Amino acid sequence: MQFQLTGQQIEVTPALRAHAESRLDRLTRLDEKCLGLTMVLSLDKLQHCADATLSTTGAALHAAACGADMYASIDMVFDKLAAQLRRHRDKVTDKHQQEARDARQIG
Repeated sequence: MQFQLTGQQIEVTPALRAHAESRLDRLTRLDEKCLGLTMVLSLDKLQHCADATLSTTGAALHAAACGADMYASIDMVFDKLAAQLRRHRDKVTDKHQQEARDARQIG
């Protein structure tokens, strides 16, 4: 999976990059069809914000989170993306199972 991490008005330190990459394997375990993740870290006054877009086959999932700590914001974004990815995977799985049932009834 392609991973791009950028900072807006903040320098992306190796520690921030390592923390984000360590959370990335959680998404790849949920679904192998993830194509890429683009994450933007920004600093708005005292709010540390993380904004991420996950590209998968058939959908683009987006999540954003702000908090007092950048590490907590990154964790919240990955939690939101994981929940969205689970829902998307369940939708796709249910649709394929429904198509298989319909094909058996016709045939």
